[in-house]
Parts: sequence; structure tokens; C-alpha cells
Amino acid sequence: MRFLIALFLLVAGPALAGPQIQHWVAPTGAKVYFVENRGLPILDVNIDFVAGGARAAADKAGLAGMTAGLLDAGFKTAEQEMDEEQIAARLVDLAVRFSSGADHDKASVSLRTLSAPEERQGALALMRAILAAPTFPEDALAREKARTSAALKEAETRPESVVAKRFAAAMYGEHPYGRQATPESVANIARADLVDFHRRHYVARNAVVSILGDVSRAEAEAIAVQLTEALPAGAPVAPLPAVTPPQATALRIAHPATQAHIRVGLPAVKRSMERDYFALLVGNYTLGGGGFVSRLMKEVREKRGFAYSVYSTFTPRVLEGPFEIGLQTRRDQAGAALEVVNAVLKDFLARGPTAEELAAAKKNLIASQALRIDSNAKLLGYLSLIGFHGLPLDYLDQLPQRIAAVTRADVIAAFRRHIRPEHLVTVVVAGE
Repeated sequence: MRFLIALFLLVAGPALAGPQIQHWVAPTGAKVYFVENRGLPILDVNIDFVAGGARAAADKAGLAGMTAGLLDAGFKTAEQEMDEEQIAARLVDLAVRFSSGADHDKASVSLRTLSAPEERQGALALMRAILAAPTFPEDALAREKARTSAALKEAETRPESVVAKRFAAAMYGEHPYGRQATPESVANIARADLVDFHRRHYVARNAVVSILGDVSRAEAEAIAVQLTEALPAGAPVAPLPAVTPPQATALRIAHPATQAHIRVGLPAVKRSMERDYFALLVGNYTLGGGGFVSRLMKEVREKRGFAYSVYSTFTPRVLEGPFEIGLQTRRDQAGAALEVVNAVLKDFLARGPTAEELAAAKKNLIASQALRIDSNAKLLGYLSLIGFHGLPLDYLDQLPQRIAAVTRADVIAAFRRHIRPEHLVTVVVAGE
């Protein structure tokens, strides 16, 4: 029996280990993170740039997303020129999946291609040209501005959009994280703004290249250079201003919706904050992140029937990202539901999880780790996360141990440090 157990551990041990992440800095200055995976004839590449919404001027909010979204609207290099229809046709011919977008901190460009040399080289050459020499055609920009403006105006009629925007504005005020696109800011964006934003922010020195798939280390090194050598070298990015915690405030916004939309929270956690991140992760599972086993769900839904769903979540960013509690309820129940939410949060800050809740949270979070990296797409996301935020290369290996080490005292201390009642913002849309 001892022999069989030892044999099982010997065989199962490596399978439970995280991916072997290799890291280096390319000659272009780009940071590269690579996982070799020969299981499928697929190559996935993602490049992150410090080019998120927080880097655009307040009067041109939306510029970062528009720049990322129009990269594939056309390019012109010394050797070749393509418009967006030709690019789209070429992507189909190569069976390539290409996407781009931006959040508050970064802009990301991703590509998935077959790893066979012909398809791979064609896909990478196209990605290089799109990244290095986008033309941002005036007609494509006009179309995108019209579409975005119409979507923003329509969103202002929906209570879920209104509460999200007002909540972000109340939390971050004049900080760049509080900047949100409006029809007016979108109207201010000109083609020259996209060209300038791309020139200043899509640079090799601030690029993080994540490569995963059916290629060797030598091939990955060549790919990283190929994709970034045509970009400007760039200068080190300036840090964002510090986040100032808001003063506790409660906003009630009139709306004809039949359901009240409620948000409670504050800026709370940086992604690089290793000291408390895992304690907050474990504690939040009990508070409102664990679905039907969470306290908020039990108190708000099961005991009182105030809402179909209620949640709490942390969204880490480079600087303090939001902690948020959210729910919808009948207009006439908004006040009572909010009282329950505040009572549950107050009790959790005072006493934290029980021993049973803590054990259940850790068990679930550890057991579900395999599902977090069960596809190349998910693993590429973690590779990008580790690279952009400078997390340890063995982060995925550490995760179960770090979660298992969290104590009840850790949870209470972390929540008290980061969830301060004097800074909580409450926004209610359509409540009575």
C-alpha cells in the first residue's frame, strides 16, 4: 500500500503543478512571458501596453478604447498597405482570431493562429503590421464615434448603466480611474489624437508579450522581437497619481425603473498587494463571492426575499481597484435591503468568517484552481496578468498554499485595513 501511495504521488505531483513560465527581456526592451505547450498545434500571443483609459485626457475619455478598437481598420508599411476589409479577409484566409481592447490600466492585442510555419508566419506578419503602422482611417473613426455616442446615449436610459457610472464617479472623483466616455468626450476625439496616443503608448519598452503554445523557446524569442522591433522604443511610463479615498457618501438618483439598483463600495485593492490579497479573496468568498453559500445571499435573498441575486467582489488594478457590493430589488424595498447589506458588512468587519466558513471558502477556492487554467485562453490570461503586474513566475503554484495559509485573523485584519466605513460610497438608482 505504501508503494502504491508513493507511486500515485510521483505520477500525480507534476500534473498538479502550474505551468512552467519562462521570462526574459527582448532586445527591443519588451518583457516576455512564455509557456511551451505542445498539446495542440496552436499559438496564442497577447501583448499588453500601458495604454488604458486612465492615460487619456479627461476631455477625450474613450480615446484608449477607440485607439485599440481601430488598430485593425487599416495599416500602411513600406512593403504593404491594407484596409479593414482586406485585413478581415486575410484573417479568414489564415484562420486567425484577432482581438483588441482596453481597460482602465492597459490596452491588449491578442492573436490565435495555427502553429504550422506558413500560417504562423502569415499571422505574425499581419499582427506586426497592425501594431506598428495603423492608419486609423477617417471614415472608420467617424463610424466608430457615431456608434459609440449612440451606445452611450442609450446606456443613460438603463438603470444598470447609470448606477455603474455614478458609482465609479463617486469613488474616484477627478482621478483618472474616474474618467468615463461621454458623447461629448467622444465628439472631441480626432484622428490626430489616435495617432498621437498610439505613438506615445504603443511602445516596445512598455510592452508585455505573452506567448503560449506549440513553439520552442528560440521561436518564442524570435516572435517577441518580430512583433515589437517596429514599434518606437518609448520611455518609461509615468506613474498615475495616488488614489484619494472618498468621503462616505450616499447618492439617490431618480429613475422610472421598477427595480432599484444598488451599489456599495470604495477603492480598495492593488493587484500587486501581496500582503492582503489572498486574505481578501478568501474572506470575500464568505461575504458575497461564494454564491448561495455567502452571507449576503443568505441574509438578503434566502431570509428576506429582497433580491434574486446579491454579490460582493474585489477588482484589483494597478492602483486601488473597487470593492463592490451590488444588488437589485423592488423600489419600495431599497431602503430595507440596504440596511441588511450594511448590517452584514458591519458584522463581517467586526467578526470575520467562522471557522467553518473559512474552511469551506479555502476548500472551494483551492479545488477550483484547475478550472482556472483548463484552456489555453484562460492560461494566456494568467500569463498576461503575471507579466503586466509583475507577479512571481510561480504565482499559480503558490496560489493553493497562499490560500490555505489564510487565517481568520488575517481576513479580519485585511478587511479592516481596506474596507473603511468612513470611505464607503452608496449609490441607489430608482429607489424610493
